[in-house]
Parts: sequence; C-alpha cells; structure tokens
Amino acid sequence: MSDPTRPPGAKIIAVANQKGGVGKTTTTINLAAALAERGKRVLIVDIDPQGNASTGLGIASSQRKYTTYDLIVGDAELKEVIADTNVPGLGIIPATTDLSSADIELFSNEKRVFLLHDALRQPAVDAFALDYILIDCPPSLNLLTVNAMVAAHSVLVPLQSEFFALEGLSQLMLTIREVRQSANPDLRIEGVVMTMYDGRNNLSRQVELDARENLGELVFNTVIPRNVRVSEAPSYALPVLEYDTASKGSEAYRNMAAELVARYETAKA
Repeated sequence: MSDPTRPPGAKIIAVANQKGGVGKTTTTINLAAALAERGKRVLIVDIDPQGNASTGLGIASSQRKYTTYDLIVGDAELKEVIADTNVPGLGIIPATTDLSSADIELFSNEKRVFLLHDALRQPAVDAFALDYILIDCPPSLNLLTVNAMVAAHSVLVPLQSEFFALEGLSQLMLTIREVRQSANPDLRIEGVVMTMYDGRNNLSRQVELDARENLGELVFNTVIPRNVRVSEAPSYALPVLEYDTASKGSEAYRNMAAELVARYETAKA
C-alpha cells in the first residue's frame, strides 16, 4: 500500500525500442538535458549494458564504481550509485557490461521483474526531489527492458524516420500490453517521437504521415531532425544543448521537453 504522507515523486519514463540505432540514447540524454534546462531535477537510469548514455554524459568507465547493476541486485544504496554530470540538475546512474548477464543471474529471483521498480520507488529517492527519471533501455525486449516498464509510469518510443520503422512497433506494443496485464496496470504509452527526420526526404515525410495516421495523438508534434551537431555531441561527452546550444537539434529537444511537460501537467490537472 502506498504511503499517503510521501511526496508524489518523479515521473518515471522508460525510453524504449527494441530496434537499435533509432536515437534512443540520444533522445534520453538530450531530452533530460532540455528538462534540466527548464529547471527540472532529472535522473537518467542507464540500463543498457553498452553504457552509451553514461559515456555520452562524460562518466568514464573508471568512474563507474557503482552502477545500475549494483542498485538492482541490492549491493549499493541509491546515494552511492547516482553520479553528477556537467549539466546542472541532471544526474545519472551509470551502466557497465555487468548488466549483460542480468537476464541469467536474476532469472531465479522471484521478484526479478520488480527489482528496478523497488529500487526507484524506495523512500530514499525522496531526498533527491526529482521531477523526472528517464530510463535508457537496451535495444531488446529482455528482462532489463521489462524491469524498466514495470518501474515506469509510461514508455517513450523513439521512431526512426526510415522504411520498416512501424513494423517493429507491434512487438513493443505487445510487450507493453503484457506488462500492463501482469505487473504494471497503470503503464501507458507516453508517446512516439520521430527521430533522424529529414524534411527534404520523401521517405521521412511518408513515415511521419504513416505514423500519425496509425498512432494519432500519440505522436509528438515535435520531430527530431537529422542533425550533424546531434551526432557530434556524444564524442565530446555533452548533450547537444551544451555542445551547440543554437543548433536545430537543440531547438528540437527543447520543443520536445516543452511538449512533454505540457502533456504531463495537463494530465495531472
């Protein structure tokens, strides 16, 4: 039973798509930075064994003493695993390849799909006064992704503006439905955001049209353009908003953050 005396806590969003290369980690990093720029307190939880979100925010492998794996298995406390970033108001729980064996190691645990949920909903989280928690999922529908969906209030789906983009969504939607039926009845789809969009390209425009016809208001009005500054920023361990604040990519993620906040505040009202 929930404690009515506790503060409402952060909105938890799993950023997921089992297809790789769709801009999932890029969206997680830059949306988080845009939310922090708006004065929100944001935490990224990196549960991708590749650890790209951690690297992209300047957390070197040598700095990852405690990681998401330690949090999930209970070997470390929340205050030990959260690392500061160079972006004011943005922290991250980093990941390493230790997570790659999580499916096997946690299989015999009866609470295996609730481990991240319990870690992120514990009373110790309240001290950080977070507004948003973004979970960067691996590019697969494995136990880690299911953990993210059980822990989250909603799922944000980056959708690459390329051929076959919509075809992979059916399996993701099925997984969301199964999680809703079995472990997290309140889980909903936060929305779908078109990424790597090139307005000069007929294919990008057609994929966007198909997405809006099939998914309606689930698709964010904001589209994330294919932008060289967005691609370059991770190599400097910076969000694009810090790397080139005036770029089209920065503008797009600011617009997306504004849209997300507006949706959330409307839903709360």
